[in-house]
Amino acid sequence: MSTADRSGAPGAGPLTTAQIAAAVGVSVSTVSKVLNGRTDVAAETRARVEGVIRRHGHRWQKQRGTAPAPLLELVFRQMRDAYAIEIINGVQPVAREHRLAVVLSELQGRHTPGRGWVEDVVARRPAGVISVFSGLTDAQGGQLRSRGIPFVLVDPGGEPAHASPSVGASNWNGGLAATRHLLGLGHRRIGVLTGPKGSLAARARLDGHRAAMDTAGLPVDPALVRTGDFRAEDGLAHTRELLRLPEPPTAVFACNDAQALGAYRAAARAGLRIPDDLSVVGFDDLPQAQWTTPPLTTVRQPLTEMAATAATMVVTLAGGDALPQTRVELATELVVRESTAPPRH
Repeated sequence: MSTADRSGAPGAGPLTTAQIAAAVGVSVSTVSKVLNGRTDVAAETRARVEGVIRRHGHRWQKQRGTAPAPLLELVFRQMRDAYAIEIINGVQPVAREHRLAVVLSELQGRHTPGRGWVEDVVARRPAGVISVFSGLTDAQGGQLRSRGIPFVLVDPGGEPAHASPSVGASNWNGGLAATRHLLGLGHRRIGVLTGPKGSLAARARLDGHRAAMDTAGLPVDPALVRTGDFRAEDGLAHTRELLRLPEPPTAVFACNDAQALGAYRAAARAGLRIPDDLSVVGFDDLPQAQWTTPPLTTVRQPLTEMAATAATMVVTLAGGDALPQTRVELATELVVRESTAPPRH
């Protein structure tokens, strides 16, 4: 290979392992170690190899033993409630149909995987990766693409890159429907328990709420909007603060069911009854929503269908076929139960 190639000048199409080795000035075995996720490579050398792969791509040679393992990697930001179970229930039937096992991993609350995660995935060589309520860095996404490992994001925590397929729900419409329901009952001071600032879904649900208020000619009081982390503990703490305001809200729109359950606890501790003294709307419609006392009015997010769609997309990509669309958004639906009623005057 020429000196120009060694400096990283563009070549004609993806490079073979030998061409990458020549471009970087290392052995073929060193490049193979990087490609296969081995950790016994110096960080500087790994970075140089990855840089060439990102610029030019890598052309996999058809050799025995290079076929992907019959695995689907299912990666959660965290696994702590029925949300994760609904996702697993959507992925499993698709995996079984295609004779794939499902590997579960958790990011302990991080929005992107930490160091070493990509190397572990590359070493396992799965058929594909499904990342739930989290995302990948540009470098991590590039590493997976260069190895021919497709990935799809479900309910991505932030705005996915253009090249990253994703499945989500109509969060804006859900926030709009939840607030319109409360406005239709006569509520005007509506507290909102939203999610993390970096969450695309949380922003969309809050924007839907604001659109409903604006359409009704009502201002959004900043004091009534509280930012949480989609945890019941946040719902409890923030609802307690809202109820202590000089003019407390008569209703609360919680941007997920867990925070709605926290709002229930806060109301009980304040001696208030739902919905007589405080109406509450959630978001997700997890199984426990219909078993709370009273049953929770909530926006149904089709989590199982979203997960099944993502799994089908991954299988399609793993088979070498193109997707009909890279961004899929499924409809949400307001489910009215017994936690909402007109406010007391």
